[in-house]
Amino acid sequence: MKKIKLLLLFGGQSEEHKVSVASAHSVHGALNPEKYDIRTLGITEKGRWYFGVRPEEWLEADNTKGHAGVETALHLDPARSGFFPLGGCGASGVYHPDVVFPVLHGPKGEDGTLQGLLDMAGLPFVGCGVLGAALGMDKDRMKAVFREAGLPVGPYVVLPAARRADDAWLARIEEELGYPCFVKPANMGSSVGITKAAGRAELLAGLEIAAAHDRKIIVEQNISGREIEVSVLGNDAPQASVPGEIIAGKDFYDYEAKYSSPDSRLIIPAPLSAETEDRIRDCALRAFAAVAARGLARVDFFVAGEEIYVNEVNTMPGFTDISMYPKLWEASGLPYAKMLDRLIELALE
Repeated sequence: MKKIKLLLLFGGQSEEHKVSVASAHSVHGALNPEKYDIRTLGITEKGRWYFGVRPEEWLEADNTKGHAGVETALHLDPARSGFFPLGGCGASGVYHPDVVFPVLHGPKGEDGTLQGLLDMAGLPFVGCGVLGAALGMDKDRMKAVFREAGLPVGPYVVLPAARRADDAWLARIEEELGYPCFVKPANMGSSVGITKAAGRAELLAGLEIAAAHDRKIIVEQNISGREIEVSVLGNDAPQASVPGEIIAGKDFYDYEAKYSSPDSRLIIPAPLSAETEDRIRDCALRAFAAVAARGLARVDFFVAGEEIYVNEVNTMPGFTDISMYPKLWEASGLPYAKMLDRLIELALE
């Protein structure tokens, strides 16, 4: 059987660069070399593309020089796009993948920009298209389409980063949301730039931190409840996994709690009543459809008593060994390697 030519794309210019490298390392190790002819391409934090560099080379090293990889560009050809080495080599030896697996998180990787480039190149790729990726990254527009779809969303306020110190905005946040509240960059993942504010001084400090990451800030009301997540897989007929529960090792599930705290735990499947589980899985599929997702997404919820709130959708969730997305599918009867096979099938479909 002829192998599928697969390009694993990772790294990127967002502050989730290291998470992407770790995710790609896990994916690379799980792909079946008997089924796929696997090539790798890493994007540095400065936006340079290096063909042939492997994720493990960047896990514990400074990748700004590209290391063993060959600097590469995407050759846009209406008939047959591909990747070719730079440095006066011309377009000879252009690599034409059958499918691209872009394991990138955050802006310029998960927000529709890379997806648009691959679309222009005519290259099939794993994950959401431009619209789904863009909506899945922007928490403001995401929640707007959730509301339009009739999904339950917690109270929030969106403000321009340039107005973060205005008394009118601060007063509105305090009146509509109260304390504690969560301050977030509108376009970021992996809990980067998120803070919890218990008063105005912490609110102002959190707004400054969020403003360093984005031009738009979202402030969300604190919902005292359980954090539940569901993995979704599919294109036109998506399926939802069993739900899982997060027990944060800190006051809330920030970047440190997510990736380095030994006290954070995942409970899979989450201990929920059959009725609540059905409602959550139904909301996950509705949220997936609302943002025009395809391929995959993880949908995050808060459950407070009998109330369910959709928090957000992640269109390229983490794929590390401790990530919730693959673990939920394993608990649903779809092992990691088989799940990757299915994602690639959906991309080619």
